[in-house]
Parts: sequence; structure tokens; C-alpha cells
Amino acid sequence: MEAFIYGSFTLLALIALALHFLSLKTKSQITAANNPQFKRFQFSFFLVYFMALFSDWLQGPYVYKLYEHYGYASNQIALLYVVGFASSVIFGTTTGPLADRFGRKKMALCFCVMYSFCCLTKLSSSFFWLFMGRVFGGISTSMLFSTFESWYVYEHTETHDFPSEWLSVTFSKATFWNGVLAINAGVFSNIFAETLEFGPVAPFMLAIPFLAMAGLIISQTWRENFGNQAIDLRKSCMEGLRSILFKDSILFLGVVQSLFEANMYIFVFQWTPVLGPGHPPLGMVFASFMVCIMIGSSIYSMLFSKKYTAEQLLLVAVGMAIVAMSLCIYSTSGNHLYLSFLAFLILEVSCWDVLPSHRVPAVPGHSRGSESRHHELVQSPN
Repeated sequence: MEAFIYGSFTLLALIALALHFLSLKTKSQITAANNPQFKRFQFSFFLVYFMALFSDWLQGPYVYKLYEHYGYASNQIALLYVVGFASSVIFGTTTGPLADRFGRKKMALCFCVMYSFCCLTKLSSSFFWLFMGRVFGGISTSMLFSTFESWYVYEHTETHDFPSEWLSVTFSKATFWNGVLAINAGVFSNIFAETLEFGPVAPFMLAIPFLAMAGLIISQTWRENFGNQAIDLRKSCMEGLRSILFKDSILFLGVVQSLFEANMYIFVFQWTPVLGPGHPPLGMVFASFMVCIMIGSSIYSMLFSKKYTAEQLLLVAVGMAIVAMSLCIYSTSGNHLYLSFLAFLILEVSCWDVLPSHRVPAVPGHSRGSESRHHELVQSPN
């Protein structure tokens, strides 16, 4: 199966590259964003943000494998996964307002320290420390996908006074390079965990230097900025809850996304044990998943430019997910590993509609919140 995985990755990477260049032709370019000052500022943000993202992606392929390596049963591993997701849900709503009140630079530094601690907990086989790692990992993931971009948006619009339409340039580049980083993270984690035989804990240790470097650059080069420091957290949460419950469009969208992501929760937990009997290189499997996300993103861009509506594309995505999970029902009942792998690839391509490139950009004074739930679900590192 190893040769099949490597071959699939190579083919998918070529397809993704071709589709990416085709999709570029469908996107309008903002030539004014060639401003040298803007590019320098953009680079200073990317330098930190990409290291934080890379450290996050490194951990994705070997989460389940690490817990299994320590001898935990599937029900215990399931509990650890639930703890991580629950932590993100419970504390994720507070990370944005806290960053607004106490400072986004401080929160970004807190992320680097907290996520490094999460990685260090993986050195222990104790259930208590792994549990704590999941709790703080859920908080850290929420901070990553709110604080950094909120800091950037404020600096972009308030400090440097760049045009707001240039925000899409930065976030478009960030989305593309995020995919590239995810693919490379899968390859590197595979090299350190399996090729060099350092074991499933190696990717977590590899992430720490990137977090430390990101924290050092933040402390030396970022200026502090704040959002609405007078925000009433309780009132804000209640207003959000009322919007969810009493605005039909938001309620129905939330139901659809929740149902779709329930499907992703199943996938996140099961892909490693399903493919496990074939002893595949997990890092390369993960990299293949990330390539499929890029393929889906390119297909979305091309179809959207041809005047397909968001509703039509969502129906296509849901249809693909149904096909993928139906294939999984058949393949797992008969232990057809190759078919299961194909089903997982189809499922990843179908996730184009929840990619961060198609989200609404953040606005000054507000965090973007759950900027990339699909990223959190597919990876779920801590």
C-alpha cells in the first residue's frame, strides 16, 4: 500500500498544480497591491503566521497513532478527541474578545507558549497529561484562527491605512500557502516519524522550534493593538445566541454546517484506524488529503467564476460527501483499504465550501472566530 500512497500523492499534486494555474486565470488581480510598503508589511505577517500554521499542521498525521502507540484503546482515544473538540467549542468563543481587551500581541505570544506546552505533553504516556494537552490544544487552535488575523487586519487598516480591498490579496495568498504548508508538513512529519524512525512523537517535537521562533519574532517586531476593550462578554454571547436562534438564514446555515461537520468528525477520528491494517505512511496520507483540499478549492474557484451559485456548489459538495461515506460503508465492511483511501480523497475534495478562502474577511475590532473549522477538524492535532 505504501507504493500506492506515494503514487497517488504524486498524481494528485500534479493535478492540483494544473488546476491552481487554471483557477488563477479566473481571478481578478489587484495591481495596486504591488505597493512595496504593503509587501514588506505583508511579508512580516506571513513570516510569523506561516510558522505558526506549519507547527500546527505538523502534528496532524500522528495524533491517533501516538495515542495508539502509548497503548490506549479506541474508546479512550475517542474521549481525548472529544475533549479537544469540546475545549475549542467552550473556550473558542472567548479568545477573540480576550484578545480585543488585553491585546492581540500578548494573545499571540500566549498561543506560542501554550501550544509548545501542548506539544511537550505528548512526551508523556500519562492519560492526565495527554488530557491536559487536548484541553490547552483546543484553546490554542481557537487562538491561532482568530488572534493572528485580527492583529493583521487592525494593522492593515488602522496603523498603515492600506485600502481595505487589499485584505483579500493577503488572505488569498495565505490560503494558498496554507495548503502548501499543510502538504509539506505531512511529508516532513512522515520523514521524521517513519523514515528516520523517531516515532509518532517526533512531529510534535519538531513543531516546538517553529513556535519558539514565531514567538521571538512577535516579541521583537509586532506592535500591540486592541479591539473593543469595553465589550460585555456576556451580552455579546447572548446577542450571538439570539441571532443564531431567531434569524432563519443563520439558523439553517448553522444546521447544514453542523451536519456536514459531524460527517467530518467521524472522518477525523476514523481515517487512521481504517487505513491502519495496511501500515500506510500516515504523513503521506495526510499530505494527499491536503492536496485534495487544494484541488477542491481550485474547482470551486473555476465553477464560481462560471456563475454557479454558492447553493449549487454546496449541493454538489454534500452529494460528493454522501458518495464518499457510502463507499466507506462498503469498503470498511470488507476491509477494502484502497477503496477506503479513495473515499477519503473524495471527501476531502468535497470540502471546498468550508475553506477559509471563501470566508468573509475579518473587520477591525473583531476576531474572525472559527476561521477555518475544516482545518481544525481534519487536523485536530491537540
